[in-house]
Amino acid sequence: MMHRIATAFALLLLLAACGQVADLRPAEGKALPVAPYGRDDRPTPEELLEPLPQAAPERSVELRSRSEEREDDPFDLPPEG
Repeated sequence: MMHRIATAFALLLLLAACGQVADLRPAEGKALPVAPYGRDDRPTPEELLEPLPQAAPERSVELRSRSEEREDDPFDLPPEG
């Protein structure tokens, strides 16, 4: 019983120690990507890791307080099949 607790504790310490707290750098012998077209400087690793707005768009939720007639939507097409 005591051996299992010690093993679990050692495993917990091992897993807790695997997190790296250092600045991100390219691998040895590699460089960051070139500057994007129209930009003079290269983006930092932090900027490269930040998701673009298209990757996580903000949600727009319109609450309706009463029933309304739907407007005609030219893109509301039946499924093909």
